[in-house]
Amino acid sequence: MSNGAKAGKLVICPTPIGNLGDMTRRALDALEAADVVCAEDTRVTGKLLSAFGISKRLERLDEAMIGGRAGSVVERVLAGEVICYCSDAGMPGVSDPGLRLVDAALDAGAPVEVLPGATAAATAYVASGFANPRFYFHGFFPRKSGEQQQVVATLRALDACLLFYESPNRLVASLAVLAEAFPKRRVCVCRELTKLHEEVVRGTAADVHARFAERAAAGAIKGEIVLVVDGPSEAEAADDAACAAASAADRAAELVAGGMRNKDVSKALVKEFGIPRNEAYDLALAAAHAAAGE
Repeated sequence: MSNGAKAGKLVICPTPIGNLGDMTRRALDALEAADVVCAEDTRVTGKLLSAFGISKRLERLDEAMIGGRAGSVVERVLAGEVICYCSDAGMPGVSDPGLRLVDAALDAGAPVEVLPGATAAATAYVASGFANPRFYFHGFFPRKSGEQQQVVATLRALDACLLFYESPNRLVASLAVLAEAFPKRRVCVCRELTKLHEEVVRGTAADVHARFAERAAAGAIKGEIVLVVDGPSEAEAADDAACAAASAADRAAELVAGGMRNKDVSKALVKEFGIPRNEAYDLALAAAHAAAGE
């Protein structure tokens, strides 16, 4: 870069998830200083800029466009432009196309500045009041039944709160899936966070499902929603361990009946159930004794 040439950069600029008072001074200064503002929706970001008296050229860069245009945006940054990127609400890159823009910029060696700001996922995690010190954010809960079952099965053993974004139209169906998968866990529905009609509903998965099913029957549920599932309790872990032990014992009996040696039964149980070798061998011995009528 020649002396006096302007240094470009991509600025990831978070915006309020509802309450305009959550717009930071740093974000406003960045928008004021930018050469251009790229936005997931220029109408949404245009209203935000207008509310703060900022006049700036806006370019649309949504999910459908970002794959094809990220490269040209990065080239402009490398040429010296200061470009802000805003999603419709919250932190760009969290379940929106901004992540691909950041990735493209970093791959090309373009400067990226990420400003801190509002995000619905972190706000909902704290608002839930669940004490597990870890959380896992999945993004939007899957729409298809098979994918839903796969996700809950994969995440069941994770010692963390589980966070999902969800549409109000699919909320009741998703809560039904969670109530079946996590019958002993608490669930929190955070709706319209930071907005006038903010609502935080906590309870067992079944209770929360019943409550929103009743409301859906009486009228449409509206607003942006974050689902928070509490981490596994000691009671749930004990039940899972008991179920796993019972399943392993049944499998041991099946393998012994098929003529497999105790040593091989033990290896099979370790592989299939992930249990300790000594526990697997004890189950194999017990199955062999039972089969022999001892």
